[in-house]
Amino acid sequence: MSALVTAKGLTKKYGGLCAVDDVDFEIPAGRIVGLVGPNGAGKSTILKTILGLTGCTGDLHVLDKIPRRDRVSLMREVSYIADVAALPGWIRVDQLLTVMRNTHPAFDQAKSMEFLSGTEIRREHRVRQLSKGMKTQLHLALVMGVNARLLVLDEPTLGLDIIYRKKFYGQLLNEYFDEDRTILVTTHQIEEIEHILTDVLFINKGKLILDMPIDDIANQFIQLTVDKHKAEQARQLQPLNQVEQMNKVVMVFRHVDKSRLDALGQLSTPRLADLFVACIEGADHD
Repeated sequence: MSALVTAKGLTKKYGGLCAVDDVDFEIPAGRIVGLVGPNGAGKSTILKTILGLTGCTGDLHVLDKIPRRDRVSLMREVSYIADVAALPGWIRVDQLLTVMRNTHPAFDQAKSMEFLSGTEIRREHRVRQLSKGMKTQLHLALVMGVNARLLVLDEPTLGLDIIYRKKFYGQLLNEYFDEDRTILVTTHQIEEIEHILTDVLFINKGKLILDMPIDDIANQFIQLTVDKHKAEQARQLQPLNQVEQMNKVVMVFRHVDKSRLDALGQLSTPRLADLFVACIEGADHD
């Protein structure tokens, strides 16, 4: 199956700053991909290039189109959710649905209305009357009405309480995602979405430092929790990073035989947040 997104040598510079530095990756159909990086790592720039909002050097194809050149036709098959404050406060929900119906050729208002029927949002509500969580639901309702093959989410639940965050991702997984659609999401709350991700892209300082299916993580990475008096022995095997916790040391290793670590302490697969920190520190030490 051909990839929905293919980037080869993707590079974006702003004057003397290289925001994205010679990045290669592919995103197939039917995947939920987490793009993870600290502030300023290049995440937003990658999203902007995928959406055709900014140019780049290198080779980038999205749905067999060149985003910057073919943006009008591309956006018929791509949906995007970012800051929920982007919707004008004065507009009513029914007016917003009408605008979508009149401007987006692939918009199915019935699908949006079906989704909204399960919320507290009413057609006569103005956007300014909605809570931030309800605005996010409204964004998602609009997305539901577009038969998009690629959904791009840029910190979609930023500022929401935990109940709305969980509800948003649950609805996204159960009511939107299928084997023909792909979701690309950036978030700082990686712990909340790691159970739905199929792949991760870790980026730091414009460089891609990890591109991997979630299912492959356990085959390459091991987390060791070791007593301090055995820590030096473990350090000889060159962990990516180490963190002291009470009288223990937690280390993350890559491509190390489990049998060499088994006698030293407790082994586990690192959580994504811990793996992310380990990969960044490992890259910095290379």
